[in-house]
Order: sequence, then structure tokens, then C-alpha cells
Amino acid sequence: MGIDYPGGDGALDLAHFDHDLDRPHDECGVFGIFAPGLEVARLTYFGLYALQHRGQESAGIAVSDGEILRCHKEMGLVSQVFDETNLAKLQGYLSIGHTRYSTTGSSILCNAQPILVETPYGQIAVAHNGNIVNTRQLRYDLEAEGIRFETTNDSEVIARCIASFHRGDVVQAVRKMMQLVEGAYSVVVMTANQLLGFRDPSGIRPLCLGSLNGAGHVLSSETCALNVVNARLVREIEPGELVVIDREGVVEYQAVPAERPSMCLFEFIYLARPDSNIYGRSLHAARRRMGHELFAEHPVDAHVVIPVPDTGFPAAIGFSEASGIPFSEGLIKNRYIGRTFIEPDQRMRELGVRMKLSALKENLAGRRVVMVDDSIVRGTTTGQIVKLIREAGATQVHVRISSPPVKWPCFYGIDMADRKDLIAAKRTVEEIQEHIGADSLGYLSTRGLVKAIGMARDKFCHACFTGDYPIEVPKEMKVSKFALEEPREPALVSLV
Repeated sequence: MGIDYPGGDGALDLAHFDHDLDRPHDECGVFGIFAPGLEVARLTYFGLYALQHRGQESAGIAVSDGEILRCHKEMGLVSQVFDETNLAKLQGYLSIGHTRYSTTGSSILCNAQPILVETPYGQIAVAHNGNIVNTRQLRYDLEAEGIRFETTNDSEVIARCIASFHRGDVVQAVRKMMQLVEGAYSVVVMTANQLLGFRDPSGIRPLCLGSLNGAGHVLSSETCALNVVNARLVREIEPGELVVIDREGVVEYQAVPAERPSMCLFEFIYLARPDSNIYGRSLHAARRRMGHELFAEHPVDAHVVIPVPDTGFPAAIGFSEASGIPFSEGLIKNRYIGRTFIEPDQRMRELGVRMKLSALKENLAGRRVVMVDDSIVRGTTTGQIVKLIREAGATQVHVRISSPPVKWPCFYGIDMADRKDLIAAKRTVEEIQEHIGADSLGYLSTRGLVKAIGMARDKFCHACFTGDYPIEVPKEMKVSKFALEEPREPALVSLV
């Protein structure tokens, strides 16, 4: 079974087995705080810790004391990048932070964020969640104007656009940038004395505003990070909206007209933490209702319902509630797997799932089992998990998935941008069932999914299920996330 292992240096990164457990990966979490008198770098560190699930490749924090911007970023988890020594050097009263999983550009240090760029009016720092679909053309245009790039990611395009338009008013610079940039973006920006946050006109990626008990304000990809720093949710940033935070408070602008709301459905299914809220909905509650709908659409007679840990838990609980079939743990996840520099031979690759998951034989042996997971994307390891359950003595394994079949790639910030890798794009449900070795396989329908969330279908981006993309994607964007690292012809179009 072909599995790609990141690293390329003889090391096997077992921490990335979540990626190989047939799930998508989001690419970033962003966090910002304006709080004079508080330790903003430390609070940003805590915020990034809460957003670690959104990216595990690199992390960074930038702060300002009103005059100088300082930044520290490295490859690795938040806990690996920061310690007391480097946090102590990040003194200031406003800060932004970023944790990254790459979807445009390689996972290398120069692509870590926040990105600092110079303008005639001082430095700015930028942290971005999403994917820009007209990155290549914008970058060519900027290079034609003599602007040099230091990274191969699309986030620098946002930063350089803002810098190129900056004429002493950063708000107007951001407005002009938002008029040019197409795609998904939730962004936090820091000047020497201002914190800005804004979302694309379709609102594909989440971003929220919090209040820090009268001491300041917070911007975050998800509401779960507000809880960690003891902030109160004020509201979500609206599509096309720009908020500016400084010593005078919060000023709101509709920077560009809002378009049809297109929040990513995978934020509800898997990407966001279950203790977060989006559209005012509890994600844990929505995922439990997905389990209810999943049983209604695909009932089965079984002895026990088990989740694939960790993100399969809410839907499995809901499936158990709706069916009356007892819920139990059948798979235990090893949460301490990291990187090993033992030569990754074929045997280690084959044992990858077994190193990540182990089966509880006493809960599975002699039983008809319903295994609930949130998605199957590539189909690389679901079959291995089914085999693990059978080897533990299960007489039947019925797989239930709390999302529709993923048939189309995402170009708005999820790392699944090649349709040939998507198992549902080339196989029927019956063929996938046979491929993974299940006794039955049932996917939640798009109708059942939006019913579980409790909102109209037209509030969401469901392109990965239906192929209906809310923002047109250029052909070159569909080739590779490393498009900016490939040779190309110089730009012919100038910025306007």
C-alpha cells in the first residue's frame, strides 16, 4: 500500500500518521492580541497551543512595543519553538502568532510565519490562514515592479501587496490588497501600534474577535483559543470585513463587499476543535448530530459502536445515541509518537498504523462492530484499521463516515489538491468498501450533513464533495502546492 512519508532525509515522521489516516489537513492557525500591560507574547503562546491542531510544521510569534517589531519562528511544534528565554525577548503590548501546515510552498523555515516586511512607514507582520488562488499572477506582477520575495508561499504575496500599497494608511493598503487577492484568507496583521484582522469576501476560513476583560482584544482562528487566555467571544469577523484594534478601541470596516457565505464544511466535520463554535454552533454538538443522521441514513445491526480516535468520537457518540447500540472504545491512540531516525524500511511503513493505534481485544472479540470516522480522503490506511479490528476478533466491521465522499480537491487551504489521490474520485462506494475490507460502508449525505449543522446548504463551501467551487481556480493552481518553486516565464501584467 503506497504511503508517502514526509522528511526525505531517512527519517520517518510518525507524528504525520494523522495525515495518513485518510484525513485532510488544514494549514494554519492565526492569533493576535492587543493588550497593553499584559505579557502578550506569553498569551499568544497559549493561544497557539490551543490552535496546534491546525498546523504542526512551524510556529512563530511577532510582537511590537510601539516602535520595534521583534519575531521568533522556527520549524516544529509550539512547545519546541518557544521557551522562557526566547519568550522573554518578545516584549511589547501587541502580538500576532501563527502555527503552520503547508499547502502552498515547502515545509521549510523561510516559509514559517509571521512574515515581516518593510514599508516606507515601518515594518508590518502578517499571519495568514487559507490559500490564494491568484497567487502566481500577483507575485509575477509584484516582481515586475522590482519587489523581491524571500519565501515560496502565498502568504508573502498578501504581505507584499499590503506593503506596496502602503502610503501611510495601512487600512487603505489592506482594502486595496483585498480588492486584488482572490481565494481564502483569514489574516492578522500587526504594525508598530495596530492589530488588524480580516477575512475574504466568502468567509471560507474562520476568524473571531474576543474581549480580554476590558484589558484588550484578541483575534483567533477559533473560539477555543479564547478560552485559554480567558477572553470572551465578541463575535465572528464577517466575510469581507476588516477590524482595526489600537489604544482607541476597535474600528470596523466592510473593506470589500461580502459574497455568498462559503464557510468550509470540513471545519465542521473535522478541522476545527470540537470545543470551538462557528456560526454560533457548537462543533461537538453538530458532530454528534452528524452521528444521528448517519444512523438514520445507514442503519446497521451491531453489538458495539467505536470511534477512530480522536476526531471520530462525537459522531460515534451520536450514532450510538440514535441506534441504541452501546458505545465503547475499541482503538487506543498513542499520543507520544514523534519523529524516529531509525531507517524507515518497508516493515516500519507497514507497521505505521499499528504504532499509532492498538485494538482493545476485550471490547471487539466476537462482536459486530460499527467503526465511525469523520472522513476517508486517500483511502491509504482505513483498510489497515479495519484489518486491525478484525485481528482483534471482530466478526463484522461496518464502517460509517460522518461526511460525504471526497471527490474533488480543495484549493482554499486543505492539503488535498490532487484529484488522482482521492479514492472516491475513482471508485464507487461499493468498490471502496471492498478495498478497505469492510462488511458495509456508509457515508453521510450532504443533505444529512447540513441538517446536522442546522443551517442552509448555501452557507457553506462543499466543493470537495460536489465540485462546485465558490471561487474560480486557475489551471496552474491545480497542478501543485509547490507552484511558486517551479520555473516560469516572467510576468507581463502590472499592478493597478
